[in-house]
Amino acid sequence: MQLFFRRNKSMNRSPAPQQNNQQEGGNNASGKGNSPSDGGKPLDSALQNNLEAIRCQFGNSSDLIVRMIDAGPSAAVQCAFVYIRGLVDSQFVFRFIDSFLAEAEKNELVDSIQATTTMDWVLRHIPVTVGDIRVGNQLQTLYSSLLTGQTVLLIDGCREALSVNTSGGEYRSVSEPTSQTVVRGPQEGFTESVHTNIAMIRRKIKNSNVRVESKQIGRVTQTEVCIMYIHGIVTEDILRRVRDRLAQIDIDGILESNYIEEFIQDSKYSVFPTVNNSERPDVIAGALLEGRVAILIDGTPFVLTVPAVFTQFLQAAEDYYHRSDYGLIRMLRYLALVISLLAPSLYIAITTFHQEMIPTTLLISLAGQREGIPFPALIEALMMEVTFELLREAGIRMPRAVGTAISIVGALVLGTAAVDAGLVSPAMVIVVSITAIAGFIFPSFELGISVRVLRFVFMGLGASFGIFGIIVGLVVLVLHMSHLSSFGIPYLSPMAPFRLSDQKDAIVRVPWWQMYTRPDSYHPLNQQRVSKESDPKHAMQHNQGEQTQK
Repeated sequence: MQLFFRRNKSMNRSPAPQQNNQQEGGNNASGKGNSPSDGGKPLDSALQNNLEAIRCQFGNSSDLIVRMIDAGPSAAVQCAFVYIRGLVDSQFVFRFIDSFLAEAEKNELVDSIQATTTMDWVLRHIPVTVGDIRVGNQLQTLYSSLLTGQTVLLIDGCREALSVNTSGGEYRSVSEPTSQTVVRGPQEGFTESVHTNIAMIRRKIKNSNVRVESKQIGRVTQTEVCIMYIHGIVTEDILRRVRDRLAQIDIDGILESNYIEEFIQDSKYSVFPTVNNSERPDVIAGALLEGRVAILIDGTPFVLTVPAVFTQFLQAAEDYYHRSDYGLIRMLRYLALVISLLAPSLYIAITTFHQEMIPTTLLISLAGQREGIPFPALIEALMMEVTFELLREAGIRMPRAVGTAISIVGALVLGTAAVDAGLVSPAMVIVVSITAIAGFIFPSFELGISVRVLRFVFMGLGASFGIFGIIVGLVVLVLHMSHLSSFGIPYLSPMAPFRLSDQKDAIVRVPWWQMYTRPDSYHPLNQQRVSKESDPKHAMQHNQGEQTQK
């Protein structure tokens, strides 16, 4: 877009986000490959010619509203208000029209249009309560304004158009997050409106250093994508990488945040996620305070954060809202990670190759259970794992009223029937059940998918090579994770490379008054988080010193 609407200088408003984005070096993807032939043309002084161009561009769409009005004394000036129904707040549009007509009952409007053919008179006399006002003189800017929920005012004889931000329409209201619930903490989640989401984050961080850069991505959808960060904390290197990767995206449409995630992630084929997401404003605010960058996409309640390290996917928002337990809950999550990843493969390997590792009593019990089972342990495990995955997907796709009942009853009935039929052993049902329960503990759904994929790989290694194959697989897995990075940050930080200062919020979470600095893994410009004077020990020593002096 070559020419942006200029704002009314008398309103003393900040520049448009698109202008900021171009100054920062972003590459606006709008208009690539689908710009109309008349998009770069200036507006005509004849109102009907401008309206004809608009109708032609939108194909006489039924939701394109053109309201013709004769304004001014003796209805001397012909005007048109143009907007797209459903993208605007109707009451706001009607108030704007009424206020304009009330001011237009003066001779100055006619004289101004005849003398200057500009919107100068309207800018001087339009009520401030109308809101965000811009002026443009090209058709492409007019098209973009209409698609973003603005109302455009065209006046016969005037070569400029007035754009008023009347965006509104029906949006889902702010509600409780559905995928990241907490017992204690904020109970609000993002919505599908990117501007509402930005406002929710700004309510958490009331600081002028919070910056937002906006651009449109998608040749057809023209989806608004915003990056949000705190100036003075985030490093320029991370910010530059985010801008460059977003600028390289050239696609016809963006419908959800995963479209952006797959384009900007570091390792394209790794099973591990290198971009995190959340639908909680408090989680995104915490990420910004640590020196990370948030990417907000219009039309989805999930906001991306980068960089993302492995330990971050095992941290939940609730860890910071309860008293510090010095890592007890997080250690349970790491234990659940090991169980979910290795429990079936270890059972297969031990029962197939390493029976000497099983106590005699337990070995006799397992042998009795497997008597009459026609399949080897690997086939048993695969049957149960695949069955459970089918039940999990069925529970998600079924209506909510019956989804939970189907998953629970299906697991109980199928498990019992499989044991009674002699297809699987009771021990295998127990192992698969514990594995499934451990898989639900992960705060990140993306990490759970990665573990589910790797579980089948380790089951094959255990069935083929026993514990030796599992150990080799673990070595390869750790080497692969050590090779990963996220926007220049090692994926296994702060474990590898080891950073002692960051261990306060890795596996353990120390009390807030002990976390003096931000995570050094992200190289924040401002390191200090908590003043050492806030330490209760320091306050106690200070009080004791005052009592001694007295």
